[in-house]
Amino acid sequence: MEDIIISTLQRTMVAGTPLLLATTGEIICERSGILNLGVEGMMAVGAVMAFIVTITTGQPWLGVLAALITGIVISMIHAFASITLQANQVVSGLALTMLGLGLSGMLGKPYVGKPLTIKMDNIAIPFLSDIPWLGKIFFNQSPFFYLAIILAFASWFFLERTRLGIQIRSTGENPKATETQGVNIFLIRYVSVLIGGAFSGLAGAHLSISYSKSWIEGMTAGRGWIAIALTIFALWNPGRAIWASFLFGGIFVVQYLMQPMGISPNFLAMLPYFATLLILLIISFRDPRRLNAPAMLAEPYKRGER
Repeated sequence: MEDIIISTLQRTMVAGTPLLLATTGEIICERSGILNLGVEGMMAVGAVMAFIVTITTGQPWLGVLAALITGIVISMIHAFASITLQANQVVSGLALTMLGLGLSGMLGKPYVGKPLTIKMDNIAIPFLSDIPWLGKIFFNQSPFFYLAIILAFASWFFLERTRLGIQIRSTGENPKATETQGVNIFLIRYVSVLIGGAFSGLAGAHLSISYSKSWIEGMTAGRGWIAIALTIFALWNPGRAIWASFLFGGIFVVQYLMQPMGISPNFLAMLPYFATLLILLIISFRDPRRLNAPAMLAEPYKRGER
């Protein structure tokens, strides 16, 4: 029984890792006032590029770098459309998702069914990994897990305790007042969108070269949309995103544990998305003033307008 519990919690951490990476990036992006609904597409392109580079070079970390750069590059499309052209951010984000899914499917077609023989091994932290229960769950994990936790805490500190983080938050709240302080609103928003793209690319890399070690079209399976929902659930706070992401990671794992019980696989497959809708429904009943949403989220900023 003990082994089953430990194994379940280990898998929960693994399943929650890409959600945490994508959610943290989306929080930074939205805190600057830019809504990016293209997370799913950026994750998909990051996943396929990480897999292609890894299987070609035999170097997983080069695959990670490729995914990060790809996430940044593809997020530039949304940044240009929503910041420079001041296009509708919802439309631009949806277009980015469709572009990313289509592009990843095309690029990854020759690699479908090819196993990744090079493994990104777990890292056991000395001494800590020997702690009963906790050691196996938290301190003998993939490098992506440690990276996701570090980036989430670092993002919280960055947004709450640094000058640039405060500028990002104030840009999302009141860009006109922020610009009077000499802050380049467009540069802040561009940087925030690109950071969000980098995080989404890393989330995709985790899926293809660490989580499943293979490439199949549609492997993101709606995780990008869940990350957007988790951004709201976490109240735009990277610290809260940690437990929220691993909660949903647990929901992903539960569906596999319940399969031997004779429950319909189709019903189990919809559990993460049903939970997402349920949480969004619950949040909708809360006082909007307590949600901590950026006041100018999804609102284009036009310099000089009153």
